[in-house]
Amino acid sequence: MQFIDLKKQYEYIKQDVLKEINEVLDSGQYIMGKKVDELESVLTNYTGAKHCVGVADGTKALLIALMALDIGGNDEVIVPAFTFIATASMAALLGVKPVFVDIDPDTYNLDPELIEAAITPKTKAIIAVGLFGQCANLDAINKIAAKHNLAVIEDAAQSFGALHNNKHSCSMTTISCTSFFPSKPLGAYGDGGACFTNDDALNEKIRWIRIHGQDVRYHHKILGLNGRLDTIQAGILLAKMRVFPKEVELRDKIGRRYNELLKDADCVIPYTAPGNTHVYAQYSLIVKNRESFIAKLQAQGVPTAVHYPIPLHLQPALAKYYDNQPLPHSERIAKHIVSLPMHPYLDEATQDKIVTVVKNSL
Repeated sequence: MQFIDLKKQYEYIKQDVLKEINEVLDSGQYIMGKKVDELESVLTNYTGAKHCVGVADGTKALLIALMALDIGGNDEVIVPAFTFIATASMAALLGVKPVFVDIDPDTYNLDPELIEAAITPKTKAIIAVGLFGQCANLDAINKIAAKHNLAVIEDAAQSFGALHNNKHSCSMTTISCTSFFPSKPLGAYGDGGACFTNDDALNEKIRWIRIHGQDVRYHHKILGLNGRLDTIQAGILLAKMRVFPKEVELRDKIGRRYNELLKDADCVIPYTAPGNTHVYAQYSLIVKNRESFIAKLQAQGVPTAVHYPIPLHLQPALAKYYDNQPLPHSERIAKHIVSLPMHPYLDEATQDKIVTVVKNSL
């Protein structure tokens, strides 16, 4: 049994993927080829964002977003304490202090009610992660940001395809960033990512930064980096975007079926906040004894994963930024979260087996 069955998806779209790859190979445009422009257009149409800039990966997308907003030394950015390290480490790489804020215990996303207490004169942005497949409460977070004149960066590495109050993830904040890592809802066959914005000036700056700060050939207007999206990955993503809306529907159907089958089990199933849809980048449970639970599933041939066992403020690389404020929900969720197999092509028979094993193990 596969945790995420990428081969099954490939079998379904194989001819289209190979066609796109061959067109790139025949073109000879392997870096910044026309497929990149084509993908950016498709993604803006899908999300409703005004601009999309394809970049090398989701981590670089976050770094480029911070650079485009001129966030640097002695500044602070607010981040959730429970997420993947890139959300905070890209700020730290720029000399910026990540300020850890606890999560909503139901959605596992940044809790808007705790943000204002963390704002200082040095705060320049709020990074809101759409963890596991649903957006953070971006409407509430945007209101707080507007009140304090802060930028909002959406980390949509896991929520691409989700809606928040009828608006697509990647269309609602100052800059949004996503990842096309193969296991993401929209995944390439290698690294890839994108930045989205509705601001013309920021779009131009992001485009400069991804090619070493270059506005015209060999003229470097600002400092930048090599943040380009490979043309072959753009072609693969174009093929995948043709089936992505259907896959979002399948993810919703499978996630809802999991919820119905596990609603009376001795665990906490995913909660979808009002106004949100969920793309279930992960289908995650809260269980009492995670190690025992994982061992029992493994013995029955059911793979699991833990995202993320150590919250950011307890990571050695980020410990110096932690001010010892209580972050109880982040610490509790990190100890008890565990994810089950989840992908758009998970059939009902396999799902039934997983659920049976889960119930018996609980």
